[in-house]
Amino acid sequence: MPGAANIVAMKKIVQQLRFEAGINRVKVSQAAADLQQFCMQNAQQDPLLTGMSSSNNPFRPQKVCSFL
Repeated sequence: MPGAANIVAMKKIVQQLRFEAGINRVKVSQAAADLQQFCMQNAQQDPLLTGMSSSNNPFRPQKVCSFL
């Protein structure tokens, strides 16, 4: 049965290649322009560019509460 298994595997490969051939492609230059436009539009809300107040920072060290 190695021949039958080989045929099944080849059919799966051909099916995958047909699927990949049908995918619409975008040129790299167009994708880069779209990405740059997206970044420029959302730069005001980006905490890496604008910074974050310490009260809203989820990564700040937690305050320790101790009872005396």
